Parts: sequence; C-alpha cells; structure tokens
Amino acid sequence: MESLAWYEYALVGLVFVWSGFVRSGLGFGGAVLALPFLLLIVNDPLVFLPLIGMHLIFFSTLIMVQSTRDRASEQLKTINWQYLKRSLWIMIIPKMMGIIGLLTLPPVIMSTIILLIVLAYAIGYIVNRPIEIKTKLQEYGFLGLGAYVSGTSLTGAPLIVPVVASRVKKHELRNTLFVLWWILTSIKLISFVIVGVDLQLIHHVWLLPCAFIGHLLGNRMHTYLVEQETPMFYRVLGVALVIVSLTGLIKPLVFG
Repeated sequence: MESLAWYEYALVGLVFVWSGFVRSGLGFGGAVLALPFLLLIVNDPLVFLPLIGMHLIFFSTLIMVQSTRDRASEQLKTINWQYLKRSLWIMIIPKMMGIIGLLTLPPVIMSTIILLIVLAYAIGYIVNRPIEIKTKLQEYGFLGLGAYVSGTSLTGAPLIVPVVASRVKKHELRNTLFVLWWILTSIKLISFVIVGVDLQLIHHVWLLPCAFIGHLLGNRMHTYLVEQETPMFYRVLGVALVIVSLTGLIKPLVFG
C-alpha cells in the first residue's frame, strides 16, 4: 500500500472510519462492509484483512474493559459469558478447518449459499417476523458454518449474528459479539503470522485513529438503538444483514 496517491490514502482512511462506525454501532460487519470499498483501491484482500483484524482486536478489548469496569452498575451484564463459552465449543473445530482449508467446496458457491440463507433471515427481521432457530441442529449448523467462513475470510458474521441474536438479550448482543470476534480474529491473526503475511504494521499509525473516530460515532448509534423498542432494533439489524449479504453476493461479479 506504499505506492498509493494522496487521495487514495484519504479514501482508505474514510473507509476505515466507516468500518469503525459499523463495527461499533452494530457489533458486526466492519470487515464485510468495508472490504468491497477497499478492494476498489487495492484489489488484494491480504493487504487489508490484517489491518481490519488488528483493529477488531483493539476495539473489542476496549469494549471488554469498559464492560468490566461497569460491572457494578445495574446494566452490568453486557456480555453473556455463558453462551459465549457454549458457542466457542461449537465453533472451534470448524474455525480451524477454515484456516487450514480442509473443505473443498468452491468459495464462490459456498458464499452464495450462505448469503442467500442470511437474506431470508434478514427479510424476516425487517418485516418483524424473524426466522427462529429452534433446534440444536440449526444452531450448530449456522455457528459451525459461520466459524468456517470466519476462518477463511473474517466474514462469518452474517451466519453467526442471527444465532447469537436469538440466544442473548438485546443489550448483551453487541458486547457478546465483540468478545467472540476477539477470540476468532486472534486465531486468524496467529495464522497470518505463521504463514508470513505482512501485517501492515506501519499503517496502523494513521488508520487506527480513523477507525477510532468511527468507533465513537458508532457508540452513539448503538446507544440510540438499544434505547428503541425491540422491533426497531431488529429492523435495523435486518437491514444491516441485507446490506452485508447483497455486498457479498455482488462482490464476485464486480471483482471477478
């Protein structure tokens, strides 16, 4: 990313503000909603995935510290640790499978199937009739597949979010997801280090402040959403999932 023009650096900075805003506001989507824009500037995901991953680790840690500090208050329980442990037991093996690439289904076909399923969930949220995950088979399937996709590309949120949203309280959702992303992304970054991917450390100096601006703006949006009635919250969640899903479906057509 060293050979970009000044305006391209400016565009990258703006996209990272957007990424921080989405991540902080909703608790997911920072990677999948930023990557298509970043790839228009530099068409190489490995340039940006380490940056997005490191930012996710930083802001997830910040959220966890704030939640722990606020633990004595009435709104104390903002992380559902019990469900977090349960979901990780389900996800850890598929996550490792995704990282080492054991599955042979072509990525484009796999992504298309996943995103079409997520679209069905998202439309249900928008019309206030979300599809409920009623069986353990559904829960295990979506969490496992989401963990696999997370292992390959850091974009497993559309599959994981509907499951977690159906199992934790509204005010717990964002922070529980942040802790989950922290763990899953740490595993991914370790794999980057092992295979020698450039972590773009020099660019954190100026991109982290950009993401922090987005983080502050996203916190305001999150506070507003949590204070609204539940249908409003889930409609916004549904719209976000539609955007994430359509972005994922359109991206292969745009970038080949």
